[in-house]
Amino acid sequence: MKTWKKVVLGIVATPFVLAALLGVVYVYQDSIKKDVKEGYNQKIETGGDLESKYLLGGDLKVKRCTFKEEKPISKVSVFYPEEMETSGKKYPMILVMNGTGGKVTKYEPVFRMYASWGFIVVGTQDKGTGTGKTTVKVLNNMLDMNRDSGSVFYNRIDTENIGLTGFSQGGAGVFNVLTKYEEGKMIKAAAPLSPVSEYMTSLVTDYTYDSSLVECPIMILCGTEGEFETETVIPLEELVKQYDKISSPKVMARRTGMDHGMMMSYAGGYVMAWFRWQLQGDEVAAMAFMGESPELLRNSAYQDQRIAL
Repeated sequence: MKTWKKVVLGIVATPFVLAALLGVVYVYQDSIKKDVKEGYNQKIETGGDLESKYLLGGDLKVKRCTFKEEKPISKVSVFYPEEMETSGKKYPMILVMNGTGGKVTKYEPVFRMYASWGFIVVGTQDKGTGTGKTTVKVLNNMLDMNRDSGSVFYNRIDTENIGLTGFSQGGAGVFNVLTKYEEGKMIKAAAPLSPVSEYMTSLVTDYTYDSSLVECPIMILCGTEGEFETETVIPLEELVKQYDKISSPKVMARRTGMDHGMMMSYAGGYVMAWFRWQLQGDEVAAMAFMGESPELLRNSAYQDQRIAL
């Protein structure tokens, strides 16, 4: 990245073109990230008991089904607790939005971990989710299956408890789903991870957004290392600006020592605690964010923590 930056600074005279070229660089970097492997969550060092508990996964066995879709979605993969097929219960649903060049098949262990805690978890092969359009389409398709007596998801989705998370471009897409679509009102809680900042989206993308329009509880987690986090995608100054604009219940933190590409998997402990609390009413998970001494504020693996709930 440093070599790229030197080349860019040597060639470019205007801030706009500089931002555009840096945007190309982070798109390239996102697209070459390695797949997350099984057992990844057992190798991550954590700074809190609750972070560790929810990162290691739940007790439920997980199944997966897939559906073909038109491009750019191409395929939808849904992970769900095996017991769903016979329990007669409804389950909260989490939609996951890919970063640039990402796809569900690169992160299946993350989806399985989420589902093991009692969630229906939905991902796609869409490599450009920023506008939110394809995620809204997938949401509507899942709701159709919830009404279809021939579907495995018939009357199994708890439509009052739907969550949304996304990484990088997908993190920006989270804001767009929440604020630009009627369906965004169905989202009860959100967790964008290292989202491309408002400032950057306004310069180099077609998925610019306004964080001040968010109405649901939201948690923004980012890393601290690498020029993507500190200078390009979501530098601290831009993260604080976005956080300050949000009037709904909110949390922000940066995981110390993590670069941009690591947040999709490394943030999973608190992402799961957040959704367990917000969508399932898990009072133990709530202690990561609430009470006299929330774990997130005490966690030495994080910095720049802020909570306003």
